[in-house]
Amino acid sequence: MSEQYLPVLFQVIVALGFAVVVLAASVIFGRSGRPNATKDSPYECGMLPIGEGSPRFSVKFYLVAMLFVLFDIEVVFMYPWALQFRDLVAHGPTALVSMAGFAGILVVAYVYALKKGALNWKS
Repeated sequence: MSEQYLPVLFQVIVALGFAVVVLAASVIFGRSGRPNATKDSPYECGMLPIGEGSPRFSVKFYLVAMLFVLFDIEVVFMYPWALQFRDLVAHGPTALVSMAGFAGILVVAYVYALKKGALNWKS
């Protein structure tokens, strides 16, 4: 049984060896520059940077982004189910009932987000 893990062990050794060799080569052959104010300043397409680097975003932006990711991931879970729907229904209604419950939870979450005003940009 241990001989089955030999290729995996060999791959791990090769990967670690490659990482060590590449890092060592970059230290040996790479040039080390001296830091100065010009090199450490951010590059802004040839213009001198003025003001803060990143503007402040509203919390609403992050809230909408999280809701988008949440509902987008749920659709990713629904897609394989929809592809296998005929095979799943052939074995019984369990798959349909479970997906209806899943979609129901999504609808409740969406209605909750709407009631809380999470998608209202005016407020």
